[in-house]
Amino acid sequence: MVEVRDESDVVAKNRAVVKALMRAATAVATGAVMAVSSVTAANALDEVTFGTNWVAQAEHGGFYQAVADGTYEKHGLKVTIAPGGPQANNRLLLPTGKVDFLMGGNMLQAFSAVEQGIPTKAIAAVFQKEPQVIMTHPGQGLDSFESLKTINLLIGKGGLNSFYQWMISEYGFSEDQVRPYTYNSAPFIADKRLGQQGYLTSEPFAIERESGIKPNIFLLADYGFDTYSTTIETRNELITENPDLVQRFVDASIVGWYNYLYGDNAAANTLIKTDNPEITDAQIAFSIDKMKEYGIVDSGDTETMGIGAMNDARMVSFYNKMVKAGIVSADVDYKKSYTLDFVNKKVGLNLKPK
Repeated sequence: MVEVRDESDVVAKNRAVVKALMRAATAVATGAVMAVSSVTAANALDEVTFGTNWVAQAEHGGFYQAVADGTYEKHGLKVTIAPGGPQANNRLLLPTGKVDFLMGGNMLQAFSAVEQGIPTKAIAAVFQKEPQVIMTHPGQGLDSFESLKTINLLIGKGGLNSFYQWMISEYGFSEDQVRPYTYNSAPFIADKRLGQQGYLTSEPFAIERESGIKPNIFLLADYGFDTYSTTIETRNELITENPDLVQRFVDASIVGWYNYLYGDNAAANTLIKTDNPEITDAQIAFSIDKMKEYGIVDSGDTETMGIGAMNDARMVSFYNKMVKAGIVSADVDYKKSYTLDFVNKKVGLNLKPK
């Protein structure tokens, strides 16, 4: 028996096949366009400049890590690090837009910006403890913070006008004890009854290398000088107009610090040595060790909220101490110096070894 087909049915089926083929072709084309668009979007990184407050060193390691391992790029950023130093003043470049983010020192600078009407804020605190220390010789009975009041101390002008005024106010130190510190440790090395200011990750290393003396270290943060340090600052305008960009920079920097402290930091250290050829591997290793030993980056609030954490209680505590010491005016609205909008989000906690 011969099968007889309805011609209209055949035509309809043919049309259906053609439409299906056309839809498939359109889908392929659309997918290709979307893929190209995705690649284009991935390549269209937001370019920002981050100014540090000194020459490249391990204390800047997390930022260099985020450049070296592509963390910034994964967050849609192309970051240029502009090192600070004796011939650079990146702080002046932040409000003018020459740099987008700035590595601050401690919160005194942020308070000063408010007092001067400079529209910037601290948006994260990489160091939970400022690494400012006072050092003494071992074996001299100078093994307590109280014992420091019995000797002369080498203190620089900046220290005299900041943390030393707090030492006077809080602990009863005297300006009569102060001798000028010219950032030369030779007088300290020569006189066993002399104390000296320093930076936890720097001067103790230099003194031990030059003289074999392993000094006693008194970290001021452990005695109540509770400022945040190595802050990230930016302009109020950028916070208002592009909070997503600000958040991505903060998040990527936090991840960079976890990877620098607990992961493979070789590539970051290579970048640091490229920007600062005078630094040695031994100095870098010493700095990382001290940052870990004293909980400079990762301690306290960071254990539950992540690196970069800040809180209001710490801010008001430090502000009140600085007002009491006569360092900061009581008229300064310290609440304008920072924002918690971009931190305390537990970013990177999964990267810390258990």
